[in-house]
Amino acid sequence: MNQSKVMGSTLIIAGTTIGAGMLALPLASAGIGFSTSLIIMLALWCLMAYTALLMIEIHQHAEQDATLHTLAMQFLGTKGKWVASFAMMFLFYALCAAYIAGGGAQFSDRIADFTGLEVSNAVSTLTFTLIVASVVTIGTSTVDKVNRVLFLVKIVTMAIVLTFLAPNVTESYLLSIPVERGLVIAAIPVIFTSFGFHGSIPAIVNYLDGHTPSLRRAILVGSAIPLIVYIFWQLVTLGVVNQSTLIENQGLSALISTLATTVHTSNLGQMIGVFADLALLTSFLGVSLGLFEFLGDSLKKKGKGGSRLLVGLVTFTPPMGFALFYPQGFIMALGYAAIALVVLAIFLPILMVKKARQTAQESHYQVLGGNLGLILCSVVGVLIVGAQILITVGALPALG
Repeated sequence: MNQSKVMGSTLIIAGTTIGAGMLALPLASAGIGFSTSLIIMLALWCLMAYTALLMIEIHQHAEQDATLHTLAMQFLGTKGKWVASFAMMFLFYALCAAYIAGGGAQFSDRIADFTGLEVSNAVSTLTFTLIVASVVTIGTSTVDKVNRVLFLVKIVTMAIVLTFLAPNVTESYLLSIPVERGLVIAAIPVIFTSFGFHGSIPAIVNYLDGHTPSLRRAILVGSAIPLIVYIFWQLVTLGVVNQSTLIENQGLSALISTLATTVHTSNLGQMIGVFADLALLTSFLGVSLGLFEFLGDSLKKKGKGGSRLLVGLVTFTPPMGFALFYPQGFIMALGYAAIALVVLAIFLPILMVKKARQTAQESHYQVLGGNLGLILCSVVGVLIVGAQILITVGALPALG
């Protein structure tokens, strides 16, 4: 197998995972402390790596270019395909809503920083959405070119921010314990969403010609890179600001402002703001492009035409409406995205692999753990969905 392709696949998985979730992690972890959040991150990484390997096992029994919908149809029938399609669309819309809500607030701050003009959240949200929608509607090649530049700058700014924050880490801050037990459970859906990369697996399988050893390596290493980055990020965010201050300053803009004022370094605030903007933008571009292509293909199949403008309106209007009504809904939307991600990354792989193991005559690769592993993953999936439902009805505290 071409090692360059394996490396490229590894980076695609890492790049898909690392995004706006970095901004959500400190907000979700503010009330539970570094040690507890570290345990949750390690457990959820193991879960997501395991279910990703289940997807590789499933792909052995399907065509090399099979998509998630094709797999769901093959193993679970028409109902499975509809569940996969609905979950995919729900996930895309929820993520877009989160990115518009967070990006709109950030865009307002950035306009004020560079021009001195005060604009309302509604105006900044509309403007931010229109800019991204224009890039996506023009075409994939435009998104690719813009995203390459943004991703490079994001990596550079992240390195600079980590360099300035790291020397200010205080050990006592990292030893903070959870403020209340309910916050530990409430944090799980948001942290879980930060490890989502399963939507890219079919493309990786096709790219690596279904070569199982290369796929395993790409998934394990590619998902471990974000875990390491997240751990360092949690160290420098939860370690430079005390727990009570983080809890009092919930919200994306407040988090950035708190980090900037805690470390007395010239222009660090702007640098953190730029990094946050780029984390949101790169994630938003990728997710909105996926939703745009998914809806465009669906509209063509239904004979409703393939006008890119029409597809753009259908893609961006619903999540923008959410952001306008809930401008502080960044964490809320990520929590709802977790429900769809549980379906796509846990429940569907488990059901499909059970079916494959029952019907397939021969399997060259089978993930360790047997039925016990599948049961444990299912239980965690139910826990994540249950946690988000309890947050929605007010039985658990809301985050962010």
